[in-house]
Amino acid sequence: MLKDRVDLRSVRRVLVTKLRHHGDVLLASPVFSVLKSQAPHLEIDALVYADTAPMLSGNPAVANIFCIDRAWKTQGRLEQARQEWGLLQQLRKRGYDALIHLSEHPRGAWLARLLGPCYSIAAEYPRARGWWKASFSHLYPLPKNGRRHVVETNLDALRRIGVQPAANERRLSFVPGDEAEREVAGMLSELGLAPGGYIHLHPASRWQFKCWPAEKTADLIDKLQALGGRVVVTAAPDQAELGLVARITAQATTPFADLSGRLSLKQLGALTRGATLFVGVDSAPMHIASAMQTPVVALFGPSGEFNWGPWQVPHRVVASGHACRPCGNDGCGGGKVSECLTTLAVSEVLQAVQALQPR
Repeated sequence: MLKDRVDLRSVRRVLVTKLRHHGDVLLASPVFSVLKSQAPHLEIDALVYADTAPMLSGNPAVANIFCIDRAWKTQGRLEQARQEWGLLQQLRKRGYDALIHLSEHPRGAWLARLLGPCYSIAAEYPRARGWWKASFSHLYPLPKNGRRHVVETNLDALRRIGVQPAANERRLSFVPGDEAEREVAGMLSELGLAPGGYIHLHPASRWQFKCWPAEKTADLIDKLQALGGRVVVTAAPDQAELGLVARITAQATTPFADLSGRLSLKQLGALTRGATLFVGVDSAPMHIASAMQTPVVALFGPSGEFNWGPWQVPHRVVASGHACRPCGNDGCGGGKVSECLTTLAVSEVLQAVQALQPR
């Protein structure tokens, strides 16, 4: 029996903080689901960066979402201080009984001290100093072998206080919403497509070293469409990502549906929900596909599928046998190009697709 377990019956409000990127926030969604499932009376709030809020908005387990806008830093110190003070006052008014901090960001330690919850939980990072450790009532260890999925690492925060997640509570939760569903249905209709009639391919990532070469992606699209599939390509409205799609378009011999740069995150989820299959690299859209329960073919290079792979969804991971991977480097030698990824054969990806495609 855990001696310092937390009796959730004594807890009314919880703040969960995840100050990371879009995919990281989505991979924290089971923390909300598990807490709400095991203690339905809880009001569970989230603190995230403003641009990542769509990953949690509409989630029935989340009561309120509070945001930090990265743009505050560009508005001058006085305005930033005003915004920060306003946020702190909003959080104080909520009167949290527990704080669960799911990143290494120092703000979590400050909030544990400034908000004064009865319970505060965080990971004991290797570089954690005495100030960090003294800020929290409960610290949990990070895995030593590096082969634990991020979802499980997040849930370790709950295990540390005596909350054991059930297997059926650990799915990712992403809610596109009715408006996004209608908008995507209209876009698909214009393209002559319907739910269940296309493969969703998202070839890009904000990190260039995670991308597969344009010529191989183009070849894959041609082969998929030669087999009778329709491919819909997406990318973020980012110059580098749109540039990759432009190169793919120039090298593909068959036209494909291109929605790159046109979709919000919610619309992306609606599009993925209607696909027979998602194909892409390690990225937030891959995690959205897992949340939508759309089968996933994921290409992995320097990042590790043990930590970041598709979660609780039928999938195939395509990765090389390079002994040095996963290295986590920004390309080989820091050169933005990862040979363990660029050398993956089109035939390997096609084989993975065929293994998951409905017969």
